[in-house]
Amino acid sequence: MPIPSRTGESANGVRRAGPRCIAIVGPFQSGKTTLLESILERCGALSRAGTVKTGNSIGDSSPEARAHQMSTDPNVASVEFLGERYHFIDCPGSVEFLHEMRHVLPVIDAAIVVCEADDRKAPALELVLRELEEADIPRFLFLNKIDTATRRVRETIPILQRASRTPLLLRQIPIWLNGIAIGFIDLALERAFIYREHAASEVVPLAAEEAGREKEARFSMLEKLADYDDALMEELLADMEPPQDRVFDDLARELQDRHVVPVLIGSAERGNGVTRLLKALRHEAPDLAETRGRIGVVADGVPLAQVMKTWHSNHGGKLSLARVLRGRLAEGDVVTSSSGVETRIAGVVELKGQEQLRRPAVEEGDVAAFARLDGVATGDAIALGKLRAPLVSTIAPPEAVHGLAVAAKDRKDDVKLTSSLARLADEDTALAIEQLPELGELRLAGQGEMHLRVTLERLASRYGVGVESRPPQIGYRETIRGRGSARGRHRKQSGGHGQYGDVVLEVAALARGEGIRFVDRIVGGAVPRQYIASVEAGVRDYCRTGPLGFPLVDLEVTLTDGSYHTVDSSDMAFRQAARIAMAEAVPQAKSVLLEPILAVEVVIPSEAMSRASAIVSARRGQILGYDARPGWRGWDQINALMPEAEMAGLIVELRSATSGVGSFSARFDHLAELAGKPAEAIVSAHALAQARG
Repeated sequence: MPIPSRTGESANGVRRAGPRCIAIVGPFQSGKTTLLESILERCGALSRAGTVKTGNSIGDSSPEARAHQMSTDPNVASVEFLGERYHFIDCPGSVEFLHEMRHVLPVIDAAIVVCEADDRKAPALELVLRELEEADIPRFLFLNKIDTATRRVRETIPILQRASRTPLLLRQIPIWLNGIAIGFIDLALERAFIYREHAASEVVPLAAEEAGREKEARFSMLEKLADYDDALMEELLADMEPPQDRVFDDLARELQDRHVVPVLIGSAERGNGVTRLLKALRHEAPDLAETRGRIGVVADGVPLAQVMKTWHSNHGGKLSLARVLRGRLAEGDVVTSSSGVETRIAGVVELKGQEQLRRPAVEEGDVAAFARLDGVATGDAIALGKLRAPLVSTIAPPEAVHGLAVAAKDRKDDVKLTSSLARLADEDTALAIEQLPELGELRLAGQGEMHLRVTLERLASRYGVGVESRPPQIGYRETIRGRGSARGRHRKQSGGHGQYGDVVLEVAALARGEGIRFVDRIVGGAVPRQYIASVEAGVRDYCRTGPLGFPLVDLEVTLTDGSYHTVDSSDMAFRQAARIAMAEAVPQAKSVLLEPILAVEVVIPSEAMSRASAIVSARRGQILGYDARPGWRGWDQINALMPEAEMAGLIVELRSATSGVGSFSARFDHLAELAGKPAEAIVSAHALAQARG
């Protein structure tokens, strides 16, 4: 791999090709959007940086983001820095919107991870870093809010290191005055800088009292680099000072090989440390050529782009944010997606937050939004022409952890609600929409309380659909404990042919999970063969709602006898006779309520184990065991069985007890009997709800 020199050229002197795409990621409220504002201001794209609090930032520009002062979507802005073009994508940091980052990662060249010296946020930082590690993304760590830090950097790095499986490499150390960071020393340049408000730092002579700290920190940096460079190790052992160009070459190589994570410091709010961060990106971050190699895209071939986000608007239609990985795509081009959809690019726009700039075409390496790519979804690749684009990445949607039953406030909006939710699900791959006819509800599920709240706000503000929401109904069932039998006779005479059907049915309990079994034991033609299927249909009709008001399961129904009329018998008559027999036989067999039990795996930081265990136990959870979370140092998992009725709000409690990082996965395990007052309360509430309609 060619090693870029400090002039932005490769080791063989060839200028790097194309613009670079950099993601800004990090935990919630770490300062990502503020950093983007500072970068735009420093590069001249803004006359003055906006702020999240005042609601005038380029990022967090949607109404929902501004209302909650948090990123809910990726925000894109492009700048020129020292003659090179950069596309920055500010990704949400809240765990409830972290999935928005996943489709961005495959096509970026590097990431800036914004964090702060707060050990309470270390688990959230680990979630972000784990995503980058799994996607194999080169990354810088920007230690933000250095101006308000109360902990020394040498104490902070070990805390942050626990969140990273890759060694952290400290590139800068602060200059302190009366406990306040007033500047920094760049360990690679061996220069001191004093911060200036919203301006590039000023180079100053390295003070004599700082020389010892600088020498110690620089040697520690070089030692880590020498772990991957034998020549550098020999120079250090010989007490020789390596050439500065060699140090920068090593920094670039070890970043691109994912051997280290460089750590730079600053204050995004004051614009401190931003210029040095931009220069580190310029000299050391990989470019599109390396990114194509990482994701397996060859350099030659038809123009190719990868879609990383979809938006719908009432007036502008659909926009698909994408990075061009190869070639050039223009307005009017016919493209085919990796899912086989052929469509036409209706327009090309460059985004700067909510601002859109129309462009005739987009070049290799650039990021832009394509208009009206109907049938193309987030995560699809598109290629010029009529041949299907190769698949660039496959990212499964995250498992939902919070759900609501939703209904339009105005019944005339029912169809509009369904179509609007479909559009929102096209935008947001973590939204799950399910229609449950058995329960008569439309269910919306996602990544947490705020995730679904934002979705409902978008329904109201963007599509004008008012929604009522409530916790989802629980899939209770009922069964029988004993046996019962009854004759069901349906006889009706109303002029002309009458109706006649007569059956004898026996019911008996089955083992849990065996469903409904129908057995025909008719002999001698007491019930003609052509009516047996109708008897079974009548049995299953009745089982849709048992005596307690819930679907019947796990019972065997045996047809033992009956009679018929040669003229008046019919399929409908025998179906009705079966319902009558079931209505008399099942109550004899002692109905019992069943509740669904889920197998739940809770994952939390180890220090939150006792709190999480108490939460599970308080929700009638049966804890089966504890274990270390595989591959996650300092994390544990709890395996438990929990009633589905106790799952509502579980994710809210877990996150509250774990600084926002606890989570769980759940799957149906079995149905269990529920008796006594809890069962009576459920049956009464269900009957009341049915009566109200």
